[in-house]
Amino acid sequence: MKREQQDSLCWYRSNLLADLPHGMFCRHGGVSEQPFASLNLSYGVGDQPDKVTINRQRLKQCLGITHLVSAVQVHGDQVLVLEEIEQDSEYAGVDALVTQQPGVGLLIQQADCQAVLLYDPVQQVIAAAHNGWKGSVLNIIAATVQVMQARFGTDPAHLRAVLSPSLGPCCAEFVNWRQELPASMHGQQIRANYFDFWAISREQLVATGIKETQIETAGLCTVCNQDFFSYRRAGKKLGTGRCGSVLMLPAL
Repeated sequence: MKREQQDSLCWYRSNLLADLPHGMFCRHGGVSEQPFASLNLSYGVGDQPDKVTINRQRLKQCLGITHLVSAVQVHGDQVLVLEEIEQDSEYAGVDALVTQQPGVGLLIQQADCQAVLLYDPVQQVIAAAHNGWKGSVLNIIAATVQVMQARFGTDPAHLRAVLSPSLGPCCAEFVNWRQELPASMHGQQIRANYFDFWAISREQLVATGIKETQIETAGLCTVCNQDFFSYRRAGKKLGTGRCGSVLMLPAL
């Protein structure tokens, strides 16, 4: 991972996605006020909509995005294929987006959840999935790869996968894990009540046929690192904004 900065915006880039405009953005460089300071990218957390629009426009300008597409994320496993996008859009009820359309940025909004960014350089297809612990239980990773295979002929062996900054094993406490997490995840318990969801996602990616050498994990915990919004750190009462991870096929 490489940290980039432009004025007050800062973000991380992956060598695996070097061919694509992309970024896993920090919370800095926007116009939102506390508790959403400052680059909040979500309309759904109580921030002023006009400030969110400005923040999103800054992200678009930074990466040269023509149209920005996002989802009203619901911690499910529904995948939406995007075709003929002609304006910025946000879709309800889905947690993963897939497209072959150049110039369209796929945005995942986060405050501890993972963004899983996928790129098929052979078929020129990209996908972005919102993957919290509930998404891990539902295996939205497998659902997304299956859609890429069925709709675009993706061979998982060609895929490159990147896991964004997110909840780290240091802070991933699940007191009710016996009820919440399936037995297949119990092996990633690193100490009492704490789980390594980075490792769980890598296992799920490999299970789809993606090569281990084609997977990169940011390895940055959003609870520990003040550069990111964190729901766990802020707590439900205070609330917080959402960072964004985005990738795009280069505009023609």
